[in-house]
Amino acid sequence: MRLKANAVKRLVLVALSAVLLAGCSAKDRSAESPQATVTPVADNNSVGDKEQAEHKDSEKEEQSAELVFDHSMKLEYAKNFQVDYYVGGYKLITISDGKKFLTVPEGAKLPSGVEEGVIVLQMPLNNLLISSTPTMSLLNAIGGLDTVTMTTTERESWYIEEVCNKMDQGELMFIGSYKEPDYELLVANKPKFSVFSTMLSSVPEVAEKLDELEIPYLLDQSTFEEHPLARVEWVKLYGAFLDLEAAAEKVYKDQVTMVQEVSAAESTGKTAAIFYITSKGVLHVRQGGDYVAKMFELAGGEYIFADINPEESGTLKMEMEEFYAKAKDVDYIIYIWNLGGKPENLEQFIGYSEIFQDFKAVKEGNVWCTTPDFFQISDTLGSMIKDMNTMVTLENPDVDKLTYLFKLQ
Repeated sequence: MRLKANAVKRLVLVALSAVLLAGCSAKDRSAESPQATVTPVADNNSVGDKEQAEHKDSEKEEQSAELVFDHSMKLEYAKNFQVDYYVGGYKLITISDGKKFLTVPEGAKLPSGVEEGVIVLQMPLNNLLISSTPTMSLLNAIGGLDTVTMTTTERESWYIEEVCNKMDQGELMFIGSYKEPDYELLVANKPKFSVFSTMLSSVPEVAEKLDELEIPYLLDQSTFEEHPLARVEWVKLYGAFLDLEAAAEKVYKDQVTMVQEVSAAESTGKTAAIFYITSKGVLHVRQGGDYVAKMFELAGGEYIFADINPEESGTLKMEMEEFYAKAKDVDYIIYIWNLGGKPENLEQFIGYSEIFQDFKAVKEGNVWCTTPDFFQISDTLGSMIKDMNTMVTLENPDVDKLTYLFKLQ
């Protein structure tokens, strides 16, 4: 009987072990390869959950970790933009009007935690629309003109030779003025990035249309800079957008060096009036805080209207009698040639008003004009300051050696 009881006990233990082993084996198989839950096709909630999960996984794959700050671009004069560099080649560009742009290196993932409203630009940038002519001069100076395919300035209005050649070769297209661009062309050739002057603010309907078409644009704020060299320093901003920082730094440094060479000398005490007359005969002088007035001062001269709105840039309308009273004895007249009238010689200039005959600068033959490309260039303002210095320091300057000024004969 005892043997029979032991046999039964052993059979129970064997059976119990078999059950336990079977359970463990099933548990192991479940851990290695989980069984899918069987769901009816009509269960849309489960399908949506699956798609949502897949979308989240896709987002994680597209995004990298958060941005890690490295350093900021060093600026000497410019105050209306900032470039911050981040680990991995990312750049966060901030403009004084509040717009922000994040450039993402080619092949890199979009970082997580990007602030709302930041415009993301995938590098490299190409197929650009450049409406601002000074911006075009800066891009040309750093070898970035090949990235530009559209402009809002007609061929006959350009003075930058490289731009004219590009348009003649059909590589740069006029898409209408900034006030009335051809939207069909914009849709067909959608630019990856665009730059406009602040004049775009005068046509908000165009800005709204650009937003609607999802064409990212920057408003160039260089006209609000106080120092002439700050306008040149904007070349660094566009160098950052195109990964051409080294070329931009060289362009900027070359212009700074020119200005330092002439501004280090003592002031000449020579005075000048800087102005233009519109086609309707209205005279406008540069205000005391204007960058052109400051260029002449950096060149070693004294601007006769420096006390007129010394904190303001741009021009001021002035009656001829008031102008005569203050400017008749200036040593030099610098006439902004490409606005309003365009005198070819001294006789034509005097024809604007007979009172010019009594000006000291006219009698001594010191009436100078800016070259037609004056308002299309920002990359060579240092060179123009050097020309002004040559004008006021040499008794008989070699006019053939001056690039941005010419003398009325």
